[in-house]
Amino acid sequence: GSTVTIREDGFDEDETYTIVGQAEANPREGKISAKSPIGAALMNRKKGDKAKVNTPNGKVVFKIRKIK
Repeated sequence: GSTVTIREDGFDEDETYTIVGQAEANPREGKISAKSPIGAALMNRKKGDKAKVNTPNGKVVFKIRKIK
């Protein structure tokens, strides 16, 4: 149920997601599953950490900017 604000390396805009269970996931509403690639990479991290995520477009690195 945490809300996490992240920024992809090389970009200037933040993205905010709420980490939810699979049944509640709806990326268009900013809700991602804890079992999704991004959700799993963000678990057990803290503000300032970087998380590497394997996506269909290749590896992406996000910096965690805020956790609520």
